[in-house]
Amino acid sequence: MIDIAGAVAAEAIDEETRDQPEPAHRAAGVGPVAAHYGDPMREQRTLATGVGLVDRSHRGVVAVPGEERISWLHTLTSQHLAGLRPWQGTELLVLSPHGHVEQHAMVTEDGETTWLDTEPGMTGGLLSYLEKMRFFSKVDPRDVTAEHALLSLVGPDAAGALETLGVTGLAAPDLVAVPGPKFRSGELPPRPGVVYDVKPLPGGGWARRVALGVDLLVPREAMVRVVDELRGAGVPVAGLWAYEAIRVAARRARIGVDSDHRTIPAELDLVGPAVHLDKGCYRGQETVARVHNLGRPPRRLVLLHLDGVATDQPPAAGTPVTLDGRTVGFVGTAVHHHELGQIALAVVKRNVADDARLMIGESAAAIDPA
Repeated sequence: MIDIAGAVAAEAIDEETRDQPEPAHRAAGVGPVAAHYGDPMREQRTLATGVGLVDRSHRGVVAVPGEERISWLHTLTSQHLAGLRPWQGTELLVLSPHGHVEQHAMVTEDGETTWLDTEPGMTGGLLSYLEKMRFFSKVDPRDVTAEHALLSLVGPDAAGALETLGVTGLAAPDLVAVPGPKFRSGELPPRPGVVYDVKPLPGGGWARRVALGVDLLVPREAMVRVVDELRGAGVPVAGLWAYEAIRVAARRARIGVDSDHRTIPAELDLVGPAVHLDKGCYRGQETVARVHNLGRPPRRLVLLHLDGVATDQPPAAGTPVTLDGRTVGFVGTAVHHHELGQIALAVVKRNVADDARLMIGESAAAIDPA
């Protein structure tokens, strides 16, 4: 999609951006993705009110075939995957022994292979962990990013646009409510905390209904055809800047940008979609259980509104958030939103009040309590 008229590559704007292919993937022919196609604000409005096609083909894709793949991944990760059925999707985390988030992946099961797609720059770490934990299990995890590409139909009309590709009837995400502290064992159903409906695409790959729209995994050789079909049916393209603005407004954290080395799942509201609280032992489970039972994670994810008076340049990820001169958190993703102006996701200390007068550099910031 970088060849579409008006496309501006993310890495052409920022050479250090995370939104570019990993070196190994670039060497294998994975190309850059577009930050925008000439009008980022119009593209945002399209995603907010209709539907647009976003190129996310720089995301890493790991395929896990093998007859023991489900039970094996169930024991290694935070999610209850033993209850995952063919043509369902969910999310998972890989945690450190101390419960800090190391990896996040979206999951899709097609009956023969479990597919994991993850942040660009994190594929190698995820695959390395899986390979170390293979032992004698009948699984064969491998990096297939050079062979498969992820696209996303984003917006309230995403399901309708999907009909162009011959897929109908994808159900909305099915999320299990997070129980309160010290819930009874067995209270949670033995299934993933969130289930995404998945259907095969006629030309290969699959479509997965998610919170922001529909993800499409397609063979790379079919990517141009799929894009042309959707554009031919009137679906406009939108860049990553527009996608990120929609994501930030929806308060959906991105691991590696809205997190740091100390992040635990409860701080980023990941316990609902990516962690099952009653599935038994996995690495980092003790921290997850202790924090949930106490009900007091040390930090929390917030949406900030920046005044934009001192500068109209959004702060970089990692910029300190201060209160009365003390650092109380850090900025993750900061964007220009077409309606809300300058907004940002930030992780701040739990005891920072919603009405606190925060500063990010020279810019005043206020927490959106909604």
